[in-house]
Amino acid sequence: MNKPTGYSIYNKEAKRRVKKNTLAELYPKLPNKKFDIIYADPPWDYNGKLQFDKSSTDAERINLSRKIFISSAGFKYPTLKLEELMKLPVNKILKNDGLLFMWTTNPHLAQAIRLGEAWGFEYKTVAFVWDKMNHNPGQYTLSNCELCLVFKHGRIPKPRGARNIKQLIKAPRKEHSEKPEEVREAIEKMFPSQKRIELFARKKVRGWSVWGLDVFEKNNK
Repeated sequence: MNKPTGYSIYNKEAKRRVKKNTLAELYPKLPNKKFDIIYADPPWDYNGKLQFDKSSTDAERINLSRKIFISSAGFKYPTLKLEELMKLPVNKILKNDGLLFMWTTNPHLAQAIRLGEAWGFEYKTVAFVWDKMNHNPGQYTLSNCELCLVFKHGRIPKPRGARNIKQLIKAPRKEHSEKPEEVREAIEKMFPSQKRIELFARKKVRGWSVWGLDVFEKNNK
């Protein structure tokens, strides 16, 4: 008989802590405007994957006398699968010429490119590499960087701003999934006069339209 693992022991707790979308629809309504620049941090789904400390990897080594660390993206916000993300009609808020700056975790790189194409963009390159100045264990190498890709629809919006923005951003990791302000500020310098929107935003930002479940819920409390 197989002995229980940390995953099976804490499965009930994990299910209890997963965040749910309480809206009747999958998404809040997008604004009735069009934008040159779209900045997005999709809530990628990890198929319920949990992270434990090393004492939970083997039932024989689990110390049940203390609370074992459990982490999951789904504990912080409702995550979405690729097929659900593709349903968001981003093309309805896009001008003829526009750019999409999209964050992706390394395991979701291929999905991110598919998603950008589904939204009507062509993948161009890696816009920013974020060095988090710490690392997480990985299956192959230690994971300490995250990527922000850039996609294009039509032409690059004009007039252009700064042309000397660096790709590498070094900034300490803060709250779960919180991205460095330096990236948003860099986009503003590159396209200072364009209409910009942040999708899946957590808070209001001066100079940007924002859309997402968090800001929708805050505005309707």
